[in-house]
Amino acid sequence: MPTAARRAHRRNVEWEFDRVLLPREFSRNVVTRLLVERAEHGGWELDRMRIGADGTRRVVLRRKIIRQTRTTMFF
Repeated sequence: MPTAARRAHRRNVEWEFDRVLLPREFSRNVVTRLLVERAEHGGWELDRMRIGADGTRRVVLRRKIIRQTRTTMFF
């Protein structure tokens, strides 16, 4: 199950992280298609991927959180 977390690495830059566990039954092509789909439609990028001894893939995706600054108009 995906979970999201937030981290701030630099000043005014925040990243949202999503952890995904993919079973070993998924082929390399299926995993690629899933990750491309997440990247194109969700704005995620690959942060890291680890393949365990049992063949499961632990994937960490990230996307930048863009905060809009509030501007005040004085008339």
